[in-house]
Amino acid sequence: MNRLTLNNIRELAWDKGSGLLPAVVTDADIGDVLMVGFMNQDALAQTLQSRRVTFFSRSRNCLWQKGETSGHVLHLVAAYPDCDGDTILIKAIPHGPTCHRGMRSCFGPSSHSTLAFIAELEALIHARAQEPISGSSYTQQLLASGIHRIAQKVGEEGVETVIAAVTGKNDALVEEAADLLYHLLVLLAAHDKSLLDVIRKMKERHTNALDDSR
Repeated sequence: MNRLTLNNIRELAWDKGSGLLPAVVTDADIGDVLMVGFMNQDALAQTLQSRRVTFFSRSRNCLWQKGETSGHVLHLVAAYPDCDGDTILIKAIPHGPTCHRGMRSCFGPSSHSTLAFIAELEALIHARAQEPISGSSYTQQLLASGIHRIAQKVGEEGVETVIAAVTGKNDALVEEAADLLYHLLVLLAAHDKSLLDVIRKMKERHTNALDDSR
């Protein structure tokens, strides 16, 4: 399957959809479907040029960039045609919830991917970060307490995780590690970062280490 470029988008079967083709957007890191929209040639060209996923609105009869008002843009990684050239696969990195209801995916929570759960949890934390400080959830209260308090909680949970490990309390180790990971996700969100940013850095270091060992 050849990657779509500005030079080959005219080869798609635009006539099948009267100038519009469905575009399936998936998370480039996890693979889960985030949403489905429609594109004409101009929308696809703008997507490829700007690296921001852009659709054609059938109701408004115009182009619209995902996240142009909410800020929850979809950063394009790559676009591919299907075997018949009448459907477009968009691999993107979501910045915030994709769904207008605040969910990571327009298809609701995933029940299949364990990694997707982490992404859904991160999307929820980021959504909480954008809601009024007066919210009653623990995440909102923690975010409202400021960076120093969040960092302190990460330190506390880290110590408790270490204690559970060295004392051989395996069940407690899992529980404390879960608390540590949650608070780390909140700390990352407070800095507008995510666990995927951390994983990308780890992959970069791994690649560099492999190159150095050759």
